[in-house]
Amino acid sequence: MAETREYVSRPDELGNIHISEEVLAVIAAAATLETEGVAGLSPNLGSDLAELLGKKNLSKGVRIAVTEASVSVEVSILIQYGHTIPQVAKAVQDAVFSAITNTSGLTVEFVNVHVAGVVFQREPAKKA
Repeated sequence: MAETREYVSRPDELGNIHISEEVLAVIAAAATLETEGVAGLSPNLGSDLAELLGKKNLSKGVRIAVTEASVSVEVSILIQYGHTIPQVAKAVQDAVFSAITNTSGLTVEFVNVHVAGVVFQREPAKKA
């Protein structure tokens, strides 16, 4: 049996355009990971449920909710130590909002950012 996927459908003059929610989640994840100060995505946003449902792990840490008129996004991130949390979170909101709006043409209702942890970068050991 084929895996069921959720799609966002938009009518077009030549037919319909269907965008998978997973595609929107991957776009949001890519925009998040490109933001300075983000160390990575944290898989604590319902990833256990997603794995039980057989969803791919390409967008762990991102949750997408779609209504008829808009898209809502929740992102769970890890911050690199030394960066200001509110500034990084705001930059993630802006990046995700722009990426989804520009690539899909959909209206983004909100982008919630959950800071799940801090990552400390270690200096590489010096060789003698």
